[in-house]
Amino acid sequence: MYQELRYEVEDPIATITFDRPERLNAMTNRMTDELKHAVAQAEADERAVAIVLTGAGRGFCAGADLQGLKAIGEGKSYGEGANLEASPGDPGMAPNFSGPYAYLFSVRKPVIAAVNGPCAGLGVAVMCFADVRFASDRAVFSTAFSRRGLIAEWGVGWTLPRLVGHSHALDLLFSARRIDAAEAERIGLVNKTLPHDELLPFVRAYVKDLADNVSPTSMAVIKRQVYTRLEAELGPSLEESIRLMSESFRRPDFPEGVSSYLEKRPPKFPRIKLGVGV
Repeated sequence: MYQELRYEVEDPIATITFDRPERLNAMTNRMTDELKHAVAQAEADERAVAIVLTGAGRGFCAGADLQGLKAIGEGKSYGEGANLEASPGDPGMAPNFSGPYAYLFSVRKPVIAAVNGPCAGLGVAVMCFADVRFASDRAVFSTAFSRRGLIAEWGVGWTLPRLVGHSHALDLLFSARRIDAAEAERIGLVNKTLPHDELLPFVRAYVKDLADNVSPTSMAVIKRQVYTRLEAELGPSLEESIRLMSESFRRPDFPEGVSSYLEKRPPKFPRIKLGVGV
């Protein structure tokens, strides 16, 4: 089905791998469409507790495909899409969280970026729409836009300051300088940096821990709380959290979570089924 990415599900992980290694996984219209379709598949698959985004070969994503950018500069089309129908994410979070790549915030499962190598431009923008980011010590990052005569594209002017603060964000956006994984971790662009060969095993173990010990429904509700309240005042956010807490008391996950803790056993939380009130 896909030409420019690989999609695999091995309970409890759905792995989406950008697969243009000869181009450092530069993003095309087709890859963008395939990504959205694959994310929708993963969200609907009960085997997948979390969705992992990574890259084939030595890079994560080098940004927009330069041949496509050259075509735009010549007044031509960026390239053909994949023409795949897909609507991932919670429709209740639209319209703010249904745009290009922003739909990742509304997906009902954790989206984890495993940044295995160079990540630039559009690649940084996509990575910033992941919920959690882990990086190889071989990863390097650059926003790139200002060095191409462009601006903070694809929402990165909104996401980046919320991850690293406005001063670090403006430094990275103004200068488009390259930073290594250690600096990315220090300023909060990634959650953790790992030796290259340990990156994917670490991510798999991280998701396995979520699958074994955490309520998928709770994660879906928490994710929605965090993103929809980024711009809200404290008062309404607190009121909403109290209402959602009362609702969680009535779900079977709550007594199971308490009982499993008291009985010193792993919890048995049900997986998410789309259309069943999450």
